[in-house]
Amino acid sequence: MRIFGVNIPDNKRIEIALTYLYGVGPAVSKRALVAAKVTEGKNAKDLTSDEILRIQNFLEKNYPVEGELRQLVRGNINRLKELQAYRGLRHAHKLPVRGQRTRTNSRTVRGNVRKTAGSGKRKVDLK
Repeated sequence: MRIFGVNIPDNKRIEIALTYLYGVGPAVSKRALVAAKVTEGKNAKDLTSDEILRIQNFLEKNYPVEGELRQLVRGNINRLKELQAYRGLRHAHKLPVRGQRTRTNSRTVRGNVRKTAGSGKRKVDLK
């Protein structure tokens, strides 16, 4: 089953399977199921095409999901960069944006850079 170009797993309950969409969490998933009048306990493979269409229409009308949401987020980040706001500069330099410390613990953002020196001793080969 595909919704918005994303494969939804068939063997999971539909409220969990919908969270595979970017921008849809548990709360939005439950709201979509209530609005589409689909029971929450159903598996994704048991849905009819009409139920899938109702869920998709509700999400499309009320929430930005997948490509549209990714485009909005990217646009917001580019706006911050163009304004040269502090957060935009942090994004541009690939540093943590939300106030985390950078002396340690920012390896994933910085690309796992290890700049620590060794002990200074050279290893001597034993003869």
